[in-house]
Amino acid sequence: MEKEIQFRIATEQDLDRIVEMLADDELGRKRERYEQPLPESYTKAYQAITSDANNELVVAYQGNEILGVQQITFTPYITHQGGWRATIEGVRTTSSVRGKGVGTELIKWAIQRAKERGCHLIQLTTDKQRVDALRFYERLGFKSTHEGLKMKLE
Repeated sequence: MEKEIQFRIATEQDLDRIVEMLADDELGRKRERYEQPLPESYTKAYQAITSDANNELVVAYQGNEILGVQQITFTPYITHQGGWRATIEGVRTTSSVRGKGVGTELIKWAIQRAKERGCHLIQLTTDKQRVDALRFYERLGFKSTHEGLKMKLE
């Protein structure tokens, strides 16, 4: 019988595996630098995330194997009567478990966590090139209600 998928806050020792997952697709290979040793920028980002009570870097695991990752940021807003929102970023699963429910469990976990933190809304973005990811999020109840704009700063 397979062990249940569990979740925990990522440790610095998880960084190698996390970056490996982030780089393990066509778009990720273009933006990430999975090499040994890992670039120091990943450690600095990890430290900034873990030192902020409104950020959580979460891994999904089974036994000793990390299967997925996501970052959740909790943000207070002046709109919606001063309500809080959760933003999900950097969702990835290891290629060996894609399509096997790990991503679904990650997102369900994030939704529950947002409720625990008193958020009235949970949001995420996905690259328009990730057509399968868009369908995945829509199946989980996310709706494309807004147009998102980004500006790359050089």
